[in-house]
Amino acid sequence: MPVPAPVPDPSQPPVPFGQFIVKVHGRCNLACRYCYLYEGPDHTWRERPAAAPPAVLDRAASRIAQHAATHALRDLSLVLHGGEPLLAGAGRLGAFAALVRERVPHGSTVHTTVQTNATLLTEGRIATLARHGIRVGISLDGGLAAHNTPRVDHAGRPSWPAASRGARLLAEHHPEAYAGILTVVDPRTDPAEVYASLLALRPPALDLLLPHGNWSAPPPGLPAAGPGDRDRPDRDPSDRDLPDRPTPYGDWLSAVFDRWWSAGRRETRIRLFEECLALLLGLPGATESLGLDPVNAIVIETDGAIEQVDSLKSAYDTAAATGLDIFRHTLDDATRHPAVAARQSGAASLAAGCRACPLLTVCGGGHYAHRYRAGHGFTNPSVYCADLQRLIRHVAARLTEATAPRPAGRRGGPG
Repeated sequence: MPVPAPVPDPSQPPVPFGQFIVKVHGRCNLACRYCYLYEGPDHTWRERPAAAPPAVLDRAASRIAQHAATHALRDLSLVLHGGEPLLAGAGRLGAFAALVRERVPHGSTVHTTVQTNATLLTEGRIATLARHGIRVGISLDGGLAAHNTPRVDHAGRPSWPAASRGARLLAEHHPEAYAGILTVVDPRTDPAEVYASLLALRPPALDLLLPHGNWSAPPPGLPAAGPGDRDRPDRDPSDRDLPDRPTPYGDWLSAVFDRWWSAGRRETRIRLFEECLALLLGLPGATESLGLDPVNAIVIETDGAIEQVDSLKSAYDTAAATGLDIFRHTLDDATRHPAVAARQSGAASLAAGCRACPLLTVCGGGHYAHRYRAGHGFTNPSVYCADLQRLIRHVAARLTEATAPRPAGRRGGPG
């Protein structure tokens, strides 16, 4: 059941969007067993057109350009998403990206990526995307067939042969168009093996994401908080007297961090780790999973609906809805939506325990979707609170070790 969003601070002006996620296709050629979008509580996708009609894409380009002009955006990110966006055709993706670039004001640069499961990548499609200046991000669970067994098509056949072929074609023929690999953490896998296998696919960057779970639907390996549970979601995360929760995700990420950090050179970028290090050093962050920077992403669905990010759909049906659409509303209207404004209000929208936590400026309360608890909304610590503490404290310890006085010639991190 929908719950009210935290009340935003009226003294804070809305933050303009900088990332525009356009659903060019709302269906997928895979049926991944863990998919929160098609197998989760939200069913709004069933009522929408499979592919965004030309009128939606035309209006989306105009609304994005209007927002860029209103706020004098010099750089904006256009993410072509789905479902599986390549079901719309590489040529159509290229034409839409060109339309957005044509309509934004002079001086605005559009950085376009497509997020794909890689099964439909061919030499011809990759060349078309590269010709249109579209970089390609790939979603995989690891670099081996065994890591990707849940990623099957609708007939139950494994996707790995086609996906691995697509990833290698991209790395070999158009490395300049290779944006990187997105991987959802599975603590049951060997972290060193997963990392090494992903490196073999030569990604310029990795995104390691926590599965979308919450207090009412916890991710694998983490307990839910029951009535009277002292390890409850509204507790003070810094209270050391409470029993420790297990930290399988924090342990897994810490192991990968050590492998990455100790390599002596940058083998690839890992956004989560780089953002954690930046925040520990007092620098700005730019990820939804850490820090207090306002979320600046907005979604345009295949029917033209303006929505919040998809991850909210893992909480409950219609959780991402705003009631706005690109035919009747501007994107500035979306910045004033209470739920969007609350997500841009930093610490003001966090649970009291989070605001008192010494890791606040780094953790930022964790990913918004991971704070949900049925009947209590999103004003809770993350279901991954203990895991995030484990990772952040581990990274901080390694950073302190690397920056402490030591004999010349020793290196403490990637070059």
